[in-house]
Amino acid sequence: MKILVFQHLAVEHPGIFRDLWREDGNQWDAVELDAGEPIPDLSGYDLLVAMGGPMDVWQEEQHPWLVPEKAAIRHWVKELERPYLGICLGHQLLAEALGGKVSLMAKPEVGLAAVGLTSAGRRDPLLDGFGVSMETFQWHGAEISRLPVDAEVLAANSACPVQAIRCGRHAYGFQYHVELTATTVSDWEAIPEYKASLEESLGALEAARLAGKVAERLPDFRIAARKLNDNLRALLYRTFSQNA
Repeated sequence: MKILVFQHLAVEHPGIFRDLWREDGNQWDAVELDAGEPIPDLSGYDLLVAMGGPMDVWQEEQHPWLVPEKAAIRHWVKELERPYLGICLGHQLLAEALGGKVSLMAKPEVGLAAVGLTSAGRRDPLLDGFGVSMETFQWHGAEISRLPVDAEVLAANSACPVQAIRCGRHAYGFQYHVELTATTVSDWEAIPEYKASLEESLGALEAARLAGKVAERLPDFRIAARKLNDNLRALLYRTFSQNA
């Protein structure tokens, strides 16, 4: 498989998925859009992955590369009809690119939080084996407030009713982070926008404890990431077999 990754901040990379992709023998290329790297020809790739970032989807004047990125996502999903995986900002970009809307939340959602699968989520092959509820890692201050017309909500919680979506057959977005590594929290705490949302959401004392809490749960998060990767690999193989 050849995977193209849209990155919006150097420290928001595919994380543990880099190791899983190497184990599977996949090749992947990262495009650092915030650094001015151009979007390459999409035709040679099998999967498009868009990661998180501190910017918001509507900040096109401050980040003009958001315009071609949304166009590329729309072309990939609607015209090429190839598999897509968006995480956090990448989840929101999927919705915006396909006609949905993203808005600020009343309060950021940061830290460990339970998320429940909807009936559609319990049936979806990408979430096979995850059970009705799971603990997730969150770090976002915006949310999908209007779904694209062909989207289904796969997971939700009280803080954010759209935690995961599927658009069409195989374009997926996850508001929560599934790519965690041992350095994720410390790397992101160094970003001023993330530090501010962390302390606004949790308070200074709990914010200081977050890295330790995530470290305790990291083995479980790794198991979940591997399960998601296995399900994604099976979905990709089915898709390519059907299109062969």
